[in-house]
Amino acid sequence: MADTGTMTATPLTPAAPRPAPAAPTSPAPPQAGRGSYWITTFGCQMNKADSERMAGILESMGYREAPAELEADLVLYNTCTIRDNAEQKVYSYLGRQAQRKRANPHLTLVVAGCVAQQEGESLLRRVPELDLVMGPQHANRLDVLLAQVEQGQQVVATEEHHILEDITTARRDSTICGWVNVIYGCNERCTYCVVPSVRGQEQSRLPEAIRLEMEGLAAQGFKEITLLGQNIDAYGRDLPGITPEGRRSHTLTDLLQFVHDVEGIERIRFATSHPRYFTERLIDACADLPKVCEHFHVPFQSGDDAVLKAMARGYTVDRYRRIVERIRERMPDASISADVIVAFPGETDAQYRRTLDLIDELGFDAVNTAAYSPRPNTPAADWPGQLSEEVKVERLRELNVLVERKAKERSARYAGRIEQILVEGPNPKDPTQVMGRTRTNRLSFFPAAKAAGGVWRAGDLVDVRIEEVRAFSLSGTALA
Repeated sequence: MADTGTMTATPLTPAAPRPAPAAPTSPAPPQAGRGSYWITTFGCQMNKADSERMAGILESMGYREAPAELEADLVLYNTCTIRDNAEQKVYSYLGRQAQRKRANPHLTLVVAGCVAQQEGESLLRRVPELDLVMGPQHANRLDVLLAQVEQGQQVVATEEHHILEDITTARRDSTICGWVNVIYGCNERCTYCVVPSVRGQEQSRLPEAIRLEMEGLAAQGFKEITLLGQNIDAYGRDLPGITPEGRRSHTLTDLLQFVHDVEGIERIRFATSHPRYFTERLIDACADLPKVCEHFHVPFQSGDDAVLKAMARGYTVDRYRRIVERIRERMPDASISADVIVAFPGETDAQYRRTLDLIDELGFDAVNTAAYSPRPNTPAADWPGQLSEEVKVERLRELNVLVERKAKERSARYAGRIEQILVEGPNPKDPTQVMGRTRTNRLSFFPAAKAAGGVWRAGDLVDVRIEEVRAFSLSGTALA
């Protein structure tokens, strides 16, 4: 895709502006000894994937990863603005780094991601020590933006533009499980959500580019791929093409079928889904494609239709219930996780109780829970009926107790079963164990030592008899 973005350059010292040289037209060549970097990532899987890409760019420029944040020559915070507490944590971290910068002016300080996009130049007024403020659409341009910083500019890059296609320089945190972005941005207008305003409009990658990236990861030994999108079911809506039957020729279902036979990839997952676009055709494809894991993350947000309408979610509770029923009809052992928000403006106790009832009825394997947090530039932030912090805390507490109880009930089905675990690495809390996940995404632990000698290593697929079940994890013994 063409890079049509622009950026603004703000002088480091407003009272004595420095001339702004022309923006480079190509990335700076790698240079040895640029120094060390540290990236702290807040928020979702998309942010984690962006951080891996930016780490790869920094290393291609000659940076090396620092042993600790306070020792780094370049510190980058990849930020999240979904919840107010995540945003405030960023400012706390920035205060510490700003103090370092005043003592060491050679420190390069970068804020990337959603807070950067939301706040833009106002971040420079709040933290004048910053060198670069860049929104998530500019992650692939980090080298170009840092070239401007090295020429003495403070840079703000938050303009809407097409995301560069080449993301092959990512420095992956795992050597086994990899993220692959398939669609950027979001066109939905949920009344509580800031994502569309900070991540921009939907941009689908071409299926050929996605497959090529997956083939490259397979050649490096990766075994599992998670296809990522803020609203992954919208994949392909912005790509041209109609089938002879009159439907769009680029959908998530088509993409799964197109990439399924990549040699070396053993498991495929995808996230995050939207009930409005989640189709029966997609469910059938997941049931029929052996590499697609039996795990679905489908947020429902509320168990009350009036609240869903106020959220502008575009579906009803009954529509969501039918999705779950169809998944379990085709894949009885599938795990289903979700997101839910309580204490939305105007939510009554009865409406909240309907959310609890839905969780109790459907029995999720996991639920990400949150109390409503007003976000800038979202309609619901200014609505009457904002609930007190006391109500939010109490509803969230009760909700979490129910979620854990239902998750433990779902985990009970694994007791005594043999599950195939993809080893991801050692258990950081117990070096005698390795950890990995079932196809249904249950975190699992078992002894690292093989019965016949040697140890299990990352990338091994191991049959494990499950002997202990907990709400969100399992333990057992390898059969070989």
